[in-house]
Amino acid sequence: MRHSLIRLGWRTLAYGCVGLGTAGLVLPLLPTTPFLLVAAWAAPKGSPRLETWLLQHPRLGPPLLAWRYQRAIPRRAKQLAVSLLVVSWLILWLGAAPGFVLITTALLFCSVAAFISTRPDVTLDCSASRPAGAGTAKETEPSCN
Repeated sequence: MRHSLIRLGWRTLAYGCVGLGTAGLVLPLLPTTPFLLVAAWAAPKGSPRLETWLLQHPRLGPPLLAWRYQRAIPRRAKQLAVSLLVVSWLILWLGAAPGFVLITTALLFCSVAAFISTRPDVTLDCSASRPAGAGTAKETEPSCN
């Protein structure tokens, strides 16, 4: 019984994060990537089928696999993320946000930009060398040499 409740909690978290990540595609202030990363982390604990779907998805799978195996972010995604942080802060500034808001968001955005910028670039295409059945909880790291 307890195991079923824990598994249900992980499944709820995973599907909830997929839903929030999907909403983030159309809502400007809701981020997509962090929710999908949490979903990819929680899915094997609650729904291996969802994990398989995420990792084999043609658009979502390659960046999730790059993060899982290399802790890497594609260069284009880094550039886009940092650019959107700058644009978001400029909108706050042009909108005459209070000084403490500008300072707080500047510190937060600079920290996030530094983290993103210091992650390695994706060095290879792990999706091409994914083993059959990739995305299962018993998956091993692919040989991406």
